[in-house]
Amino acid sequence: ESLQLLSVMAQRELESNTTALNAAISACEKVGKWKNALQLFNTMAQNKLELDTISFNAAISACQKGGKWKKALQLFSLMAQHEVGSNIITYNTTISACDHGSEWEKAFHIWSVIAQSNIESNTITLNTVISACGKGGQWRMALQLLSVMVQSVVVT
Repeated sequence: ESLQLLSVMAQRELESNTTALNAAISACEKVGKWKNALQLFNTMAQNKLELDTISFNAAISACQKGGKWKKALQLFSLMAQHEVGSNIITYNTTISACDHGSEWEKAFHIWSVIAQSNIESNTITLNTVISACGKGGQWRMALQLLSVMVQSVVVT
């Protein structure tokens, strides 16, 4: 329906903008239409509309929910290339995509980037990395992360 709405907007010569397309990507993400979300994201890039943090977060989330961890990681990397700022939502969603893809090493790497940055992780971040490590059979690492979580003040 989001794609149809954009088609109607084009027929009526209404201008698509970043806000409208971000909303459409989010709508696709919420109903599990990751391909449509990526199509809209790519439309934004092709039409030289601003790709912002919300655009990337919605597209990464759509990929995560669709089980497409590799595409989520590609979008995560593309953010840096486009010099778009990331936030804890970006990191948590990308880590979650890695967790669902049983990619504990990638999840742990992303968490280590957070740990070395000015971004504060939260209970979602650590729980998701612990889950990824557990699924990967890395129980010692999962216990170490749990210890970090207990010892530090984690923002909720």
